[in-house]
Amino acid sequence: MAIPHSLKTLLAGSALALLTAGQALAEPPALNGELRGTGDLGVVIERATGSVALVDTSARQVLRHVEGFGDLSHASVKFTRDARYAFVFGRDGGLTRLDLLTGEIDGRIIQGGNSIGGAISQDGRFVAVGNYEPGGVKVFDTETMELVIDVPATYRRPDGSTAQAKVVGVVDVPGNVFVFSLFEAGEIWTLDMSQDEPELTQYRDVGSMPYDALITANGRYYIAGLFGEDGMALLDLWHPENGVQRILPDYGQNDYGQGEQRLPVYKMPHLEGWAMAGDQAFFPAVGRNEVLVADTRDWSLTNRIEVHGQPIFVMSRPDERQVWVTFAHPLNDKVQVIDTQTHEVIQTLEPGASILHKEFTPRGEHIWISARDSNQVVVYDTRTFEELARLPAQSPSGIFFTHRAHRIGL
Repeated sequence: MAIPHSLKTLLAGSALALLTAGQALAEPPALNGELRGTGDLGVVIERATGSVALVDTSARQVLRHVEGFGDLSHASVKFTRDARYAFVFGRDGGLTRLDLLTGEIDGRIIQGGNSIGGAISQDGRFVAVGNYEPGGVKVFDTETMELVIDVPATYRRPDGSTAQAKVVGVVDVPGNVFVFSLFEAGEIWTLDMSQDEPELTQYRDVGSMPYDALITANGRYYIAGLFGEDGMALLDLWHPENGVQRILPDYGQNDYGQGEQRLPVYKMPHLEGWAMAGDQAFFPAVGRNEVLVADTRDWSLTNRIEVHGQPIFVMSRPDERQVWVTFAHPLNDKVQVIDTQTHEVIQTLEPGASILHKEFTPRGEHIWISARDSNQVVVYDTRTFEELARLPAQSPSGIFFTHRAHRIGL
């Protein structure tokens, strides 16, 4: 029997109403009662209060201050692949999941005594945490926050005894693999989570005391800085069979020519803040007021750029035309901008007191800078260098935007 047109219309309308109601019921509570995406959201660490500021990068405003994250003195953040959640790694061993849509903490565990960052796997299923205390790496399910595997960083000392090493430089690379360094052991390990049984590979004797590391944007090169000697350790993940190679042998605390005055090292630079621009790598010198430039085709040192102080973070704008530099105490009151073609300092800015961390918006039109002792985050236009906004934050440090969810190693 044919269904009358009026009944068809009624049935269709009822089905649409039910579908709409179902979707509404399935939606999470929205921040400030407004449905929205997460692509222009971000998190600013407020280390003094153990809180974070949830920010809108398009509107250039703070949406909410969220407390309850514990010790954030050296905190970092990773985002799930849907950019819905931020995992915050605290110095007290806390692993905290923040729901960016509700602006509320969704889960928190104390998984170690002292953690130093982590990473989320390529498929988004796992979050790995690198620990100082008791050492090692723990991997958790990103949905349930249940422990999947505990990898102790056990190594053998020269006298034959064993000990636990501090783990640093945890990154994710393609293939659901985590890479990390063992400080006291002088080793680099990879943890392959692509199969039911995780596979661990150990590279020994890579150099003395790897203290931090980075992964290039394509996931090919893992580079660890060495605290105990000059040079760096490079693992080519496209050709892991070649083992770890040493590069830039003159890079480090002993990089001084005859007659040069040795400066005190106020703070070891963060290698994650290296800037890649075409075939060039811009990176902070150790204990020198210089940004160094290397050719990434053979990792040879090609230039030294004199800057305001000892650089800590050297980061490139997404289009790779500029490099922005922040500095160690006591000269951490300025930010300088380097042209990547001419290698000249083209701008010096003074955003406030105790400048360190910064973050570009996804396409690089703006940069957000933490002025810790001014209790502000300052936003600049990266083309005109005009100041656009000053946002309140309690001792702000790290700034993390959700576009990191879709980039290797970030």
